[in-house]
Amino acid sequence: MAKTTATPVPETDSAGQLNFQPIRSTRAFEEIAAQIRTELAQGRLRVGNRLPSERALSERFGVSRNTLREALRSLEHAGLVRLQKGATGGAFITEVSGETITTSMLDMFHVGAISPEKLTEARIWLESVVIREACTRAKPEDLQLLRANIHQAEQAKESGDFERRVDTHLEFHRILARMTGNPIMVIVMDGVLAVLRHYVFSIGNYDNAFVLPSRKRFLKCMETGDAQGAVAEMESSLKRLQQSYLSQAAKSR
Repeated sequence: MAKTTATPVPETDSAGQLNFQPIRSTRAFEEIAAQIRTELAQGRLRVGNRLPSERALSERFGVSRNTLREALRSLEHAGLVRLQKGATGGAFITEVSGETITTSMLDMFHVGAISPEKLTEARIWLESVVIREACTRAKPEDLQLLRANIHQAEQAKESGDFERRVDTHLEFHRILARMTGNPIMVIVMDGVLAVLRHYVFSIGNYDNAFVLPSRKRFLKCMETGDAQGAVAEMESSLKRLQQSYLSQAAKSR
């Protein structure tokens, strides 16, 4: 494993350094996490910084090391902190990814807070926004990626590889999200597609013979810059897929 180069954070209270305060809350770990988030928001902590040692932090907050570790683990689960063991280890501020959003969406789906109907409905709405922006920003290499994806989907269908077929079709939508150049759209799309993937595999194989012809019509619209036509084509295809998903799910109950 490559060594991590980190910028240590000073443990004193001089101007421009960390403004941690002693903890008095009965749920101390939550307040510790909140203070660390505040330091991030104020710019006194940045990606790559290593937090002060456990000893220094526990003294600073006036809590036990177990309470401090609980706070650090909660930040690790949120994707804000990476805990590294060893002589060069510690708690490092890490670059946030969309994994926590995806995990939250999956948890909401598992407990029934997101229904299949709402999932597929939200996907249709999101796709319309993504496609309009992707169409205006499309580069030749982006269109080539879409063409290659359609070819891969054809191969997966011919081979009867259901898992590969699903993953290839979902990647088509990820390519479109990346074409927007907006990381928020990419993260949200990843989360929605991760939940959708779980849902699709839970209901099993489904009829999607109409998808590939629709994709080819969609690509022609993208190539000519016809955003309205591209949105209409994708929306029609996704609504048919929605009906197919829900019908298949009803049969499997």
